[in-house]
Order: sequence, then structure tokens, then C-alpha cells
Amino acid sequence: MKEVQQHMIKSVVSKEYQELQKEIVLLQDKWKQQINPETIRPNLDKAAMEAGVPAAALSAIDFEISLYLQWIEEINAMLVINKPELEPKLASIISLLTEEVAIRWIEEAFSSNHVYFVKFAEENGLEEWIPQFLAETALRPYLQLTAEKVQDEITQAIPGAGCPVCGEPVRLASLNEDGRKVIHCPRCLAHWNAKRLECAHCGNEDHKTINFITIEGDAVSQIQVCEECNGYIKIIDTRQYIEKPSAALLDLNSIHLDFVAQENGYNAVGVKKDTH
Repeated sequence: MKEVQQHMIKSVVSKEYQELQKEIVLLQDKWKQQINPETIRPNLDKAAMEAGVPAAALSAIDFEISLYLQWIEEINAMLVINKPELEPKLASIISLLTEEVAIRWIEEAFSSNHVYFVKFAEENGLEEWIPQFLAETALRPYLQLTAEKVQDEITQAIPGAGCPVCGEPVRLASLNEDGRKVIHCPRCLAHWNAKRLECAHCGNEDHKTINFITIEGDAVSQIQVCEECNGYIKIIDTRQYIEKPSAALLDLNSIHLDFVAQENGYNAVGVKKDTH
């Protein structure tokens, strides 16, 4: 067990950004209610899932493009209220988003294709973060509804395959009432049980090579790190919370742990070391 000194790293994320994220989480919840549940038809192919294919990729999802575009306009409006200087940049996006481009955005956000969005931003004179942020934010209600539909079938994950519903790299767990480790996906909000001493990235269960970093003055959080693959995962003891925040907010509020882990040489996606 290694303890890290806490030098005001709590304030890594500005209050404004946290407030904005909270508003976005509420918006996504509202949007999710607008989706016709019948438009998501999961097909849980056991063999494919055991091979690490995410459930969302196996589901037939009929995206309602007009709804998706409307949501992007709503996020834009929210961003402009928070940062008026973004208005001219965001105004151009709506005119760029034809139905064809919107479909492409959904596909590329679905597979987290960062390269595509960087190129799109460059070609259209936008700040690099904007297109992917908008595309991903408006996609999440679909992923979250898919996760709700299949949650009963999601009992475990294949180490290294990420979230069994949406494929997002694993980085967040909580300890539930009886002290069990439950992994949460901040992207689609799926959750599943995991062994207390198991690396989510490479499956290592050797207590000699799985360590914990604690943060001085932080009684509820620790970082589980694996010396086999250099992967890490944040573990938050939510038993002491009166009100449990959603996985998306839990992830955001513990972002200082990501910085500590990465400063210590660990990655959100573990990589098996070459032993040759």
C-alpha cells in the first residue's frame, strides 16, 4: 500500500466544469426518456460476448437522427450560456450537420474514433475537443438505454475487453454495502461484479503484483494498480455516501485519482508486458 501526498490536486477540475457536467447528466437523463425503447433491440450472442464484443455492438439500434440533432442543439445552447465566447464556433456546427454527417458522427462516436473527430475539427476550423464532445454527449442516452435493457445479463466482464455493454476502458469501481467490488461504466452506466483482487485489464489475480495507492486525507478512495500490465482502476468506497452519485459524476469527481495514477506511470488501458 503506497500513500501519495495530496497537494491540492482535488481542484484539477474547475467548479464550472463540474457544474456543466452535472447539467449534462440531467439533460442526458431527460433525453433518454425521449427514446422509444422499441428502437433498441439487443441480441446477446454469448459467444461474441465471451470474445469481448460489447453488447451495444450486437444490438440493432434505430437512431432517430432528428432527435440526435436536436440534442446537439441543446448542448450547444448550454455551452454558450456557460461560455459565451464559444457561440460563433458552435453556430457553424449546426449548418455542418447534415443527416449524413450526423450518421457518421454516431458511428465514429460509437467506436470512439478520436482521429476522425480531430480531422473533422481541423477541416472545419473548430477547437479540437468540440466535435467529439458533442457527438459523444448526444450518443450516450442510446448507450445508457441499451445498458438498462441488458443489465440483468451483464454479470461479469472479460479482462481487457472494457465495458461489456459499450467497450469503454474500465477505470471505476465502487465498494457496495457488503464490501463487494462493483465496476461501473461512466459512459453507459452499466455495472458488474468483479473479484476484489483482480486486474480488470489483464486478469492478474496475484496479490504480490496488485497494489493499492491511497491518497492522504482521502478515506473513501484508492487506486488499484497492476504491476503486470501497468493498468489502474479507481475504487471508491460509496458505503459512506448518503446519496450515491451516478457513475458519470463519480468518475468526474475522482479525476484527481486519474492524475495520480498516470503520474505514477499507470494507464487506464493496461498493456501486457512482453516477457521475451
